Amino acid sequence: MTPPHLPGSPKFRRRAEARPDEVLDAALELFVRNGFSATRVEDIARRAGISKGSVYLYFPSKKALMEGLVRRAITPVTQGALALIGKSSGDPRATISMVLRHLATRLGDPATLAVPKLILREAPSFPEIAEVYKSEVLAQALPVFENLIAKGIAEGYLRPVDPELTIRSIMGPVLAHILLGEVFGLAPRGGPSMDRLVENHLIILFDGLGVAQNPGAEKGARP
Repeated sequence: MTPPHLPGSPKFRRRAEARPDEVLDAALELFVRNGFSATRVEDIARRAGISKGSVYLYFPSKKALMEGLVRRAITPVTQGALALIGKSSGDPRATISMVLRHLATRLGDPATLAVPKLILREAPSFPEIAEVYKSEVLAQALPVFENLIAKGIAEGYLRPVDPELTIRSIMGPVLAHILLGEVFGLAPRGGPSMDRLVENHLIILFDGLGVAQNPGAEKGARP
């Protein structure tokens, strides 16, 4: 029988399978605390309780660590949003509401929220971090969101707006909410609740996106 502390034992295999997450946990903690530039791989290894060489077995660079953090925390959020869009039909405003509430719920987890906050803070100084987020998240999500808006316009549910700019308007408040809290330390009264932000945003958003019930009256009201 293989001793539990030797390779091949179930306990050893479970421990080895947990290593990448332990490394990512240590990296996220140190990146948030000390910044991406100031954090060394040996610091991450020490915090994870393994050797520097063992870190490189899983993640060959600090950029790879950022990729791992995005894939673990943000990619599932994106995939969940895309799945909601994929199932949608009819008025896209219902789907937009579900997607934003999905984001609010997932970003309500501090461990998940820590990753976009870190990216917003570090991307201006490290373009490779911005590139990770662009390729892993934005390049996958933006075309699907734009198609949702374009389809809603074509079917008469939405005003004839620019789909690309509309997605920026829809997602912008979520990013601004994170940015104001992370960079400027400004939280709304009652705390930085993403749920509250999204519900308030949906009220404002749909008053602007919805097709006017009486287009002639609206046109006549303009100066």
